[in-house]
This record gives sequence, structure tokens and C-alpha cells, in this order.
Amino acid sequence: MTVPLLPTISTLLIVLSAIFVAIGWNLIRKKNIEAHKKMMFAAAASAILFLIIYLSRSIFVGNTAFGGPDHLKVYYMTFLIFHICLATTGAVLGGITIHSGLKNNLAKHRKIGPVASVIWFFTAITGVAVYLLLYVFYKGGETTSVFRAIFGI
Repeated sequence: MTVPLLPTISTLLIVLSAIFVAIGWNLIRKKNIEAHKKMMFAAAASAILFLIIYLSRSIFVGNTAFGGPDHLKVYYMTFLIFHICLATTGAVLGGITIHSGLKNNLAKHRKIGPVASVIWFFTAITGVAVYLLLYVFYKGGETTSVFRAIFGI
């Protein structure tokens, strides 16, 4: 079985980002603020690297359409839309959390941080599932523009 390089790297970066968030969460529970900051910056850097690879691939190569059976496509698309909503929400909340931490607005940081973290964990899990469905369980469909891959147009 051969898997495509860039989607594999980008999926690994999101998983790594979620692992860094989990470690950072554990560090702050232990009141290790400096290590927490470093780990959360590592998580953000991993997520940003993912985004750069994903957007570059989407723009220059295209996205891979679901190549599994037609009767499963509606379920895959529903799952993909759920994943995209999670990822977008997690990224926005993660950005707000980092910003509030950097500005020392700790009340806001403590309120939003745990929610952003949980959403990010689910983003990573669903991202791995999307990767498995596109490249491991089924052979990927055609690589085409973002709109065609997602909406079939």
C-alpha cells in the first residue's frame, strides 16, 4: 500500500499538534507555566505547518475526492463537513486562547482553553479518520479542485 506524502505529513502534523496540546494541558495542571507555553506554541506551530501544507496542496495540486463506494459518499461527506466545522472552530478558539494567554487575560484563557483543546482533540481524531477513508481504506478518487472534491461541482 502506498500513501501520498503530503497528506500523510499533514495528518501527522495535526496528530502531533493534538499530542502537544495534551502534554501542555498536563503541564499547566502541574503549574509548569513556562513548559506549558512552549508546548502550546509547539502545538500551534504544528497546526500552522499543517495549514501551510494543506492550503499549498489544495491550491497547486487539488484535493482528493472520496474514492469509496457511491452508497457511502453521503456519509463520508457529512463526516467531512463535521470535521471541517470542528477544525475551523478549534482553530479560531485556539487562536483566541493563545492571544488571551499572551495578553495575560488569564480568565478568558482558562475559560476558552479547555474547550478549544477538546475540540482540537476531536479535530485530530476526525482528521485521521478522513485520511484513512481517503487513502487507506479506499483508494482515493480523482484529485481535483477544492470545490469539485467537496461539492462534486
